[in-house]
Amino acid sequence: MKTVLVSLSVAGLLLAGSAMAVDMPADGRAKCGACHAIDRKMVGPAWKDVAAKYKGQADAEKTLIEHITKGGQFGWKMGNMPPKGMGASDAQIASLSKFIMDLK
Repeated sequence: MKTVLVSLSVAGLLLAGSAMAVDMPADGRAKCGACHAIDRKMVGPAWKDVAAKYKGQADAEKTLIEHITKGGQFGWKMGNMPPKGMGASDAQIASLSKFIMDLK
């Protein structure tokens, strides 16, 4: 009986954890996913780290759009991001910048 309760508790926690996870939008996976993840550093910084860096700045989303559009390092010391990543459109960049800044 104890084993069953422990198993159910673990399963519940796993389901709750996966329900709270945020998935990268399709455009993000296609245009940014080779170098970025939401919650871990890869070639570039985790998007949650990017959101934290710009949190509280009034023009954060605009700044992020400009950085993605121009490309560069932005103080991360992780290499240079090419302009527009992997060929993202202006609309995709705006949408993904909003998504990133909405991450907690």
